[in-house]
Amino acid sequence: METRYDVAALTRFATAACEAAGLDADKAAAVAEVLVEGDLMGHDTHGLALLTPYLDALASGDMRAEGAPEVLAVTAVAETWDGRKLPGPWLVREAIAKAEAAAREMGIGVVSIGRCHHIGALAAYGPPVAAAGRMLLLTCSDPATGSVAPWGGTRRVYTPNPLAAAWPTPEGPVLIDVSMSITTNGMTARKRAQGASFDHPVLLDGAGEPSADPNVFWQDGTLLPLGGVESGHKGFALGLLVEVLTSALAGHGRADAPTGWGASVLVMVIDPARFGGTAAFLRETGWMAEAVHSNPPRPGWPAPRLPGERAMARKAAAMAQGVVLHPGIPEALEKLAGRFGLAVPATR
Repeated sequence: METRYDVAALTRFATAACEAAGLDADKAAAVAEVLVEGDLMGHDTHGLALLTPYLDALASGDMRAEGAPEVLAVTAVAETWDGRKLPGPWLVREAIAKAEAAAREMGIGVVSIGRCHHIGALAAYGPPVAAAGRMLLLTCSDPATGSVAPWGGTRRVYTPNPLAAAWPTPEGPVLIDVSMSITTNGMTARKRAQGASFDHPVLLDGAGEPSADPNVFWQDGTLLPLGGVESGHKGFALGLLVEVLTSALAGHGRADAPTGWGASVLVMVIDPARFGGTAAFLRETGWMAEAVHSNPPRPGWPAPRLPGERAMARKAAAMAQGVVLHPGIPEALEKLAGRFGLAVPATR
């Protein structure tokens, strides 16, 4: 029988661990809530699996515990911040709030963040924005490391570079969270730890040959861009776009040769009320939702669904019944409980 954890208990535990590690209440709550949200939505490589690495980064000084971002540039719709390696989930939530305020007045709000720490699962930030009737675009890269080779190349240049979006429909939110590589660093590490291979080639080995063996990533291998061997030029181009939207706009990136774990981030909020109007926006998104749901499925396939529907269904079930954590996470939480003198989170 699967062990299920009470969501509120997990959130309290993660918050308490963050506070014990040196974060103030606001930052601790933001980190805890975003990580738990990742697990609720099924993004379990970017949920509580990150709690121990985050707290280790605090202990080493790679993540900064105190202070606020430095505002480098301001316009009516856009701001640029030096994140000063503060916790990524807190910085992104602050940036979303700033962008939402600008969007209410101007129709669009944008915040570019350089030197942000890791931000967790991008999908976790979308539901509140969509619930408020607005649209979120969120993307990030890590200028201190590389995982993906350019199309036709064999040496790492940039990271998986995810792009997320959220917007409302009359039936609920659409939530997109797509990396510009076929798989991610986190999933590759998990497969390696499990002694498992991928179902199909998602990497290149050091000689540039396709491989399903995660071990080649630690032997000068690379992650294949989205599209794989046949169409990876498309994913590579999209990955370059993310680099420009994040590090280039923030004014801090790979050319600066940064070190440590971090992110360059772009947050954009759009308010449909300031464009064609909320009613027209929902009419159009509702039409598309109906067109997707009523589309005849392929033989043997489930009915088509909108991006994010499964994640929201997972979350609803976890809230009602408790969340099942990926194997390995409960043991990590037990170690954190001992490290900080906390009670282990309750199960249901």
